[in-house]
Amino acid sequence: NACPDRYGLLFERFTDPDRSEYPDIDIDICQDGRAAVIDYVRKKYGHVAQIITFGRLKAKAAIKDVARVMGLLPSEGQRLANLIPNELHITISEAKQKEADLRQLYEDDPTIRRVLDAAEALEDHARNQGVHAAGVIVATQPLDNVVPLCRASGGENDVVTQWDGPTCEKLGLLKMDFLGLRTLSTIELAKRLIRGSLGEEAIWSAVGKVRPAVIDASVAHPLDLERIPLDDQKVLGLFRRGDCAGIFQFESGGMRKLLVDMQPDRLEDLIAANALYRPGPMDLIPDYNARKHGRQPVPSVHEIVDRYTKETYGIMVYQEQVMQVLHGLGGIPLRAAYSIIKAISKKKEDVINGARGEFVNGAAQRGVAANKATELFDLILKFAGYGFNKSHSTGYAIIAYQTAYLKTYFPNQYMAAVLSFESQARKVEEWAVYLEDCKKTIFPDHGPEHRHVGVEVKPPDVNLSDEDFSVVFAPGEQRTNCRGHVRFGMKAIKGAGEQGIKAIVAERGKHGPFKSLFDLCARVDLRAVNKSMLESLVKAGTLDSIHGVDERASLVASLESAVSAGQSLASDRAAGQETFFGAFEAVAPQAPKAAAAAALKRVPAWDRMATLIAEKEALGFHVSGHPLDQWRESIATFCSTDTIGMQEIPHDQPVVVGGLLTRVRPTMTKAGKKMAMITLTDRRGTVDGVIFAENFAKYGDLLQMDRCVLLVGFADRGRAEPCVIVDRVVPIDHAAQHLAQRIDLIIRGERTPDDEPLEPTLKMLAGTLRQASGSVASLQGRPVPVSIHVDLADKRVTLASERIRVVPDNTLLDRLRHYLGADGVRVRGGYLPPRRPDRRDWKARRSSEETVDA
Repeated sequence: NACPDRYGLLFERFTDPDRSEYPDIDIDICQDGRAAVIDYVRKKYGHVAQIITFGRLKAKAAIKDVARVMGLLPSEGQRLANLIPNELHITISEAKQKEADLRQLYEDDPTIRRVLDAAEALEDHARNQGVHAAGVIVATQPLDNVVPLCRASGGENDVVTQWDGPTCEKLGLLKMDFLGLRTLSTIELAKRLIRGSLGEEAIWSAVGKVRPAVIDASVAHPLDLERIPLDDQKVLGLFRRGDCAGIFQFESGGMRKLLVDMQPDRLEDLIAANALYRPGPMDLIPDYNARKHGRQPVPSVHEIVDRYTKETYGIMVYQEQVMQVLHGLGGIPLRAAYSIIKAISKKKEDVINGARGEFVNGAAQRGVAANKATELFDLILKFAGYGFNKSHSTGYAIIAYQTAYLKTYFPNQYMAAVLSFESQARKVEEWAVYLEDCKKTIFPDHGPEHRHVGVEVKPPDVNLSDEDFSVVFAPGEQRTNCRGHVRFGMKAIKGAGEQGIKAIVAERGKHGPFKSLFDLCARVDLRAVNKSMLESLVKAGTLDSIHGVDERASLVASLESAVSAGQSLASDRAAGQETFFGAFEAVAPQAPKAAAAAALKRVPAWDRMATLIAEKEALGFHVSGHPLDQWRESIATFCSTDTIGMQEIPHDQPVVVGGLLTRVRPTMTKAGKKMAMITLTDRRGTVDGVIFAENFAKYGDLLQMDRCVLLVGFADRGRAEPCVIVDRVVPIDHAAQHLAQRIDLIIRGERTPDDEPLEPTLKMLAGTLRQASGSVASLQGRPVPVSIHVDLADKRVTLASERIRVVPDNTLLDRLRHYLGADGVRVRGGYLPPRRPDRRDWKARRSSEETVDA
């Protein structure tokens, strides 16, 4: 519903009478309705088929396939493929010219030469076939008159062409892409959650309006997203902060940085950001931002050019702007202008040269000298090569704005919708980051009436959770957009079948909350909710509100008897019987928790770590807590990046990253030495690491599953995913001892009558530091300087700085905190490995220490 007049969108991109093929029509549809749309098209037009696709061998895939066929180890094929630079559409021939190591191997090793030569011959050949994710062919006659067809692996209606899309289009067939867009489904679910959890008054109040007495067509409802104002600065403030988790098209780290630098204050900035953030136009981002904020003047080229590029500060960002300049300055018809743009992108020199002459002649009629017109055409060539379709960018920017509007004014409901869809569509480590981002969400006009800043996501609960994530209010809690919390959906629990979850929710809806594990087993259909599913529910914490978190071990131990009792009751109900105890339960019910506890088997409770491990087994991550919670400060102080940040670290750069060891796989090298492949997990994701034999001998005893450690090493980007070449492993509880850079001691100089005198404190402090400084040689760790500061009423005085050096082990830090308090001792991090390893040395080590079973 973007107004083409307001946004300068040109239909000539699609409705060109001289066009030799049908327009390329892509339609984004709510993914829940995509199948219905395709079915509608089939019924309406009859002659419809999906399109076959061919997966083609690119450089890396060709090398790995050929290496395997020629008998090389998979690790050797992978290592060879990793030498191909990560560039789009790069060929093996180009890679040999750019990568010296690959060229050297090709020249020195006959086997490698055979592999590369064969792979080069196979490049771009079809490797496998599939069905196009979105494309369908629509015809006016039976398709088998025009194109060969075949059956896909699905049902009888899954007819697929045997020619690919471009070939079908050359025959004059219409191709349309029906794309299932998850974001549209998320928006619809968010609106349902808002209407289901808030009354009309609360919905209007959330956006700062009073519900009108009469609502008619002239009044835009807050959830009529096609009519919301597109210049709301509260919504645009979300983009300016980079608070874009769950925001369509604007989630990536690079895009968030662009937004923070750009500080968008209008929809047109979002449209431009969408178009600029892609290879090629990215180079224009600094100029756009500098011109927007007045740090750089907007150059004047020509009145016509300036008029069409005013919105984007003199930069031709869009294909439409290039078309308008060709038309307005050169007199070239708009439909021909689009053909020229396509010719420029495909480097058709004859068309480009013909257009150049036509443009120069047209510009001359408008008073532009030939040399100036030639310069302008060269400028057009530069921008047209990577100009983006503004129609596409505008549609996506409006959808992005709508998601930001929902997140700004209805954050609980919107994030519940995001989590519902993302948890079904993506890997756990990919969507779990939303749980962390929920805490950072900012409610509009945060004030004393708001309970908290941030969306609170609570663990699953058998009496409160629905199938998907939902918004829950405490009994009596006022239903406003800033209250309530998001409750984890039970469908996201591993091992919880969809039918079983539906059975639990339906039973709870009919007869009220469950009172115990035994009550749950007595009331639900145990054919849908089996023992394995019940164990997953217990480990995920869904029964904690009934029994308590400390009873999870007892609940697991009691599953057998609870299921048996439930099956027995089901048999009795089927036979029309009622138990003696059941008859009295309605008359004299026990206190639920007392009754529940009395029925459970008594076994030792799991400790916190065992509880969290079981929880992760059921959910894929930790919800009620995290093993790293107690080390949050140490990780912030001593780590240089986290697992997500590893994606941005350049090759060979030193890193310190902390987390939980979730995979430790020791293995033997060809030389008979031990090394290990490891995986480290933090709150945001995972990263792999390699520790070679030399360092494994030093630190192998610290590599234990579920242990919290810091990995000190170097980023390696020579594989498919970045990993850490581990130089040292540091137990997280000894991080200060090995990774500190400095200690700051802060003494409060202003004393109250209740404080200890300052002089004795200083003497004890001096004695402790003197003793610690003298024992540096006998301790393992890094000696670091100590700075002593005294805070007076109006200034800070440094008594000693950089002259005392100590090893900050836990014993010393505890003594210092005893004297000065926790706030008086600050350990500074920032340590990184001092050396930058030689890349060739790493490759040699990787080759010589290649594992036997890798």
